Amino acid sequence: MSALVSLMETILNQFINFAILLFEYVGVAIITVTGVRGTINYIKKRPDTRLLLAEGLTMGLEFKLGSEILRTVIVRTMDEILIVAGIIVLRAVLTFLLHWEIKNEEEEAKK
Repeated sequence: MSALVSLMETILNQFINFAILLFEYVGVAIITVTGVRGTINYIKKRPDTRLLLAEGLTMGLEFKLGSEILRTVIVRTMDEILIVAGIIVLRAVLTFLLHWEIKNEEEEAKK
């Protein structure tokens, strides 16, 4: 029975590590593409550049936040939990600030 539990834990850890990497890569890809598009839009002097950049960064951070939440499943020590909790709080605050920026940009665009 102990071997079965150990095997299941190993499989879960491998799956979670894969999902964490997948979410991290997707988040980085979204942020990178958004940054390049934002630079191009800035050079073209598009008026909605800030809004598009904020929306893309928010989406990328959502994926990165998802990976940190998954990481909480495999942490074992209190130090690891505190580090992951701190990262989650920081990314949540960044996401909140970007949503606030998007809301303000959309209101300005309506004027």
